[in-house]
Amino acid sequence: MTESNPAAAVRVAEAPADRARRFAWNPGLVIGLGMLAVVAVAAVIAPLVFGTQATGVGTDPGQASSAAHPLGTDTLGRDMLARTLVATQSTVLMALFATVLSSVVGIAFGIFVWLAPRRLRELGLRLIEFAVSYPTMLVAIIVAAILGQGVVQVVVAVAVANIAGFARLTANLAAKISASEYVTTARLMGVPVHRLALRHVLPNMAEPILILIAGAFSGALVEISGLSFIGLGAQTPAFDWGTLLNDGLSRIAVNPIVIAGPAVALTFTSLAALMVGDGLAAAANPRSNSTRARLVRAEGEPAVVTIEGDDTVLIADGITVKHGSTGRPLVSDVSFTIRRGEVLGIVGESGSGKSLTASVVARLLGEGLEASARRLELGGTDLLGRVSGRTLASKIGLVYQDPGTALNPALVLGTQLSDVLTIRLGFSRRGALGLLARAFEAVKLSDPEGRLRQHPHQLSGGMKQRAMIASAMSTKPDLLIADEPTTALDVTVQREVLSLLKRMNEQSGTAVLFISHDLGVVRALCDRVLVMKDGRIVERIDDVATLSEDTVEHPYTKQLLAATPTVAVKVPAPTPGEARS
Repeated sequence: MTESNPAAAVRVAEAPADRARRFAWNPGLVIGLGMLAVVAVAAVIAPLVFGTQATGVGTDPGQASSAAHPLGTDTLGRDMLARTLVATQSTVLMALFATVLSSVVGIAFGIFVWLAPRRLRELGLRLIEFAVSYPTMLVAIIVAAILGQGVVQVVVAVAVANIAGFARLTANLAAKISASEYVTTARLMGVPVHRLALRHVLPNMAEPILILIAGAFSGALVEISGLSFIGLGAQTPAFDWGTLLNDGLSRIAVNPIVIAGPAVALTFTSLAALMVGDGLAAAANPRSNSTRARLVRAEGEPAVVTIEGDDTVLIADGITVKHGSTGRPLVSDVSFTIRRGEVLGIVGESGSGKSLTASVVARLLGEGLEASARRLELGGTDLLGRVSGRTLASKIGLVYQDPGTALNPALVLGTQLSDVLTIRLGFSRRGALGLLARAFEAVKLSDPEGRLRQHPHQLSGGMKQRAMIASAMSTKPDLLIADEPTTALDVTVQREVLSLLKRMNEQSGTAVLFISHDLGVVRALCDRVLVMKDGRIVERIDDVATLSEDTVEHPYTKQLLAATPTVAVKVPAPTPGEARS
């Protein structure tokens, strides 16, 4: 596919249209739904067609497999294939009712636990922990034994046994959602609890709950059949697959074919439900639910990119980013270079394309996006070709906007920050931790060895960002990409982090691509500045020292400068008495 470009014709790799917001069908889901459709047809039609053969007494009791009776007959001469098909309806309906009952009660309990007052919440969470500590089948047997034999009793028993599983998952999901700002705001506005649950909490956990329901249905089939097998389920004249297995058990040695039907039917239906659950999980996965990110080489004459001497670290020529192959451009024909030891700033409002441009350089483009460039080289490495993970890990360092979300709260710093060094760069565990300790010391973190043994929550925001900078610089990269690294920090810590970045840049000679929406911050740190708006570079500022509203040309740059806050401190004039003293 060829498109016109102001600089050159750009070829974008052919790809499906962006489906990031569409349901992603996959083979497992299609096969599973097809298998369930077969089961559903059998459940509806079999009682109408084979009802008499399944319940009427036949003339050939105990017969083995034959043309007239492929699965043989039972002791009363009833065709086992017909009985298996007819039993599909009762077995599936029992499992379906049990799953619906357990899911409704469990989901409601899990949601309202986190919307309830603190004391009720703690009590509810302890009840869930107590319930899930017992095996589901054991609970079902106990409840069925208490309630007695029968179809209704076994459905209730299986439902009760599965409530805890739904409640645990729902409570775990609701824990984060209930603390979100939109739920908090709704509570302050007096929205009733049931409306909070239905409109705010439940829709945000629909995908994992659907997956759990599919798995629970498969488990309910096995549990109901198991209870019927031991005599607690359907009673004569009613029958299901578990009852048929029980009836055939006494004759398994002389005529084993009689248990093949219910066994295969149970396995087939359970497998179908599990495949649907796995298919839903794949469809819910954003990496499966969207087109792959692509970075390709664009054709055409190179744009004007200034390259001075042999100290150029990064050459980016004609970067373009789109939503799929037919979407509108998010970044259009962006070109720039960075020299060794230079700090290049990219400034612009949110959505201007700053981070997207950096993600192309780092080869971390988001799912469903298409990127192209005429030339993209880092330290002599062609980033448009095949680049190994080891090369990327050694040449590029990343510092993200919020160190709190960039660090795994469940792992100590030493464990998570040493992964790149050990996995990609071949360091031993001891060597990686030693290198990180020296890097921590370089960024002025007290007790470096002790910090490596701490979890992220034990460090302040500034200390976590220092740790991220130390980790990024530990590989001595050619390029450090800092994506708004001071936005989540207070003003005092911002100044410390900026000073640290500048000092390490001067000491190591590492080129820095600094992204920010604050032109004041960029002016204090960077050697050159690119101003981006709507995915394009609207102005290039080569002399930051003279940057002012009088020296810039583009109206957008003037607006950014005008929006940069300044503080004027007015010193009061001394009183006559103070002046004499």
